[in-house]
Amino acid sequence: MDQRPGRRDAWLALAAMEALFCGLFGLSAVVVGRLPGWPLWFAALWVTQEWLKSTVPFGGFPWGVLGFGQTNGPLLAIARWGGAPLVSFAVALVGFSVTLLALEIVHWWHHGHKPGFPAPAVMLPGLSITVVLLGTALMWPQVRHSGTGAGDEQTVTVAAVQGNVPRLGLEFNAQRRAVLDNHVKQTQQLADDVRAGRAPQPMFVVWPENASDIDPLANADAVAQITAAADAIGAPILVGTVTKADGYTADNPVATNTVIVWDPEHGPGERHDKKIVQPFGEYLPWRSFFKHLSSYADRAGYFVPGEGNGVVHAAGVPIGVTTCWEVIFDRAARESVLNGAQVLTVPTNNATFDASMSAQQLAFGKLRAVEHDRYLVVAGTTGISAVIAPDGRELARTEFFQPAYLDSQVRLKSDVTPATEWGPTLQVVLVTIGFGALLAAILHNGGFVQKMLRRRTGEGPRR
Repeated sequence: MDQRPGRRDAWLALAAMEALFCGLFGLSAVVVGRLPGWPLWFAALWVTQEWLKSTVPFGGFPWGVLGFGQTNGPLLAIARWGGAPLVSFAVALVGFSVTLLALEIVHWWHHGHKPGFPAPAVMLPGLSITVVLLGTALMWPQVRHSGTGAGDEQTVTVAAVQGNVPRLGLEFNAQRRAVLDNHVKQTQQLADDVRAGRAPQPMFVVWPENASDIDPLANADAVAQITAAADAIGAPILVGTVTKADGYTADNPVATNTVIVWDPEHGPGERHDKKIVQPFGEYLPWRSFFKHLSSYADRAGYFVPGEGNGVVHAAGVPIGVTTCWEVIFDRAARESVLNGAQVLTVPTNNATFDASMSAQQLAFGKLRAVEHDRYLVVAGTTGISAVIAPDGRELARTEFFQPAYLDSQVRLKSDVTPATEWGPTLQVVLVTIGFGALLAAILHNGGFVQKMLRRRTGEGPRR
């Protein structure tokens, strides 16, 4: 954890808020625990609290979602059928079922010698574990087949450029020209390798978020640099940049976090303006209030959410774009795929974070690749950049904080998975079960409390 006072305070506030949702789950579990079959209701409650913290406040903070912990685990295949919510439900159900098994066995071990003591109740937890594991085993062959491909899918070469930054931390933005130069240089290196036969010619190139913190729509020098890079590689570049938004003034410098398709012949074309902007980083909610609590708040940007359908076209390919923070939210990649994206990209800038954040983001990308049956390209300023197959495998990746490029073949896919089509509906069902279990438990426990009160006061049942 960063020990500077401003960052430490912000980290503690975020940790406390995330813990609040776990606390709400714990309180709800105490209420629901009296219902029969509680592992099932606990799992639904866990998904409910994940949905809640992914929604409020300020659009949500979806860290701690169990499903993302399975990106290298055995239950990842479930993502194809229900996305992160169903994976979280499965993980929680197995965990709570194992807990119930252990409690039943320990209880029987201590009291089983007593006459008439019942055998441990292992049917429900055993069945729950069996269903999850058997279901996952049946799902994996389809996921693996998706990763190996079909004969009728077009294969293209895509490149991701990681230019690196002069140094880490927020201060790197003061050196934004050097960051742009780094990405131009690395793209030209890729072009040299293509001409020398050391790398295949890409159909398009993905630059990271903030690869050009100089607005290329307002700066002739940035235009010249980016155009030179596109000319050198002979392919369109998805350029991560920052552009002024409507209503921009010196006192209110609102901007959009933008990915622009830069064609070597026609220049700037289609764009994706980041739709889910990060609170307390890209913008400061309740700015007049929070700026009095921490001097670090003044560092937050003035970014505003954009519009669009999450898809841009380069070299005729429909490309889904989920920029950095967006990839953790279920709706972002789903919208891109439902609007025709045949490959997904995640331009990201983790220069202001450490290596662990980059690893987390890579995990988010792996789950999205399986969830939507798409190849996914991560392009980071400092790493980790990667190309991920639809079965979650890393086909290529870079090291941290080193200039590099990836040049890999991917297949353009058009099929829609059950998770893509029905994921939101399934999440509503699971959340409804969670709230329903809580309501049923409150009614059930209310009757139990009334019985206990009547027993203590000696009152008979009311007629």
